[in-house]
Amino acid sequence: MSHRQQCGAAFMRVLVLASQKGGAGKTTLSRHLAVEAERAGAGPVVLLDADPQGGLAAWWNRRRADTPVFFSSTLAELPRRIEQARAGGFALAVIDTPPQVTSLIRAVVQLADLVLIPTRPSPDDLDAVGRTIDIVEEAGRPMVFVINGATRNARITGQAAIALSQSGTVAKPMIGQSVAFPTSSIDGRVVGELDANSNPAKEIAELWTYVETRLRKAARAEAA
Repeated sequence: MSHRQQCGAAFMRVLVLASQKGGAGKTTLSRHLAVEAERAGAGPVVLLDADPQGGLAAWWNRRRADTPVFFSSTLAELPRRIEQARAGGFALAVIDTPPQVTSLIRAVVQLADLVLIPTRPSPDDLDAVGRTIDIVEEAGRPMVFVINGATRNARITGQAAIALSQSGTVAKPMIGQSVAFPTSSIDGRVVGELDANSNPAKEIAELWTYVETRLRKAARAEAA
């Protein structure tokens, strides 16, 4: 019996972004995927920020739009906050986690329907990703890598995709390096709100479509 069935709670998907290396892009992708999910009709969406650095909170406080909803949380509080979101009728929870290897991170990963692991195409990032993989595999949760900050057609980008594929599924949509990401965050927006026709906006839309497909697949597997 699934955790949802045990709780008798409404259906809500949980997407956790995890990386044990700082600077991988968890916070940026968390807010972009949450906004894109709302835009695509997959809401209501709640963002949960368990990173003590508070990057999501600072962005959300600059934001003028009412969605997505934001919950602050500590790692220890996350299970309770997730259940509050589930009881509140949210369809998707997107969780940003700190770059730490702790028992609390493992507990959070166990609550995920899907773990998204952002990785920049650099030797340092690839060397560090093994620690995140170990946590997700120990929890027995499905995971997907996404290459973030990529330079298209660069040799190192292709090499990173090949290296990651040895350990799991790599999302076909890649997120390229672009000043649009920090620029859009200045006033609490995302790249699609800055320019919906830009390449970064299209990349985020493609990534959300891919992630939603993987979430649905994970839900079917859990129900089987």
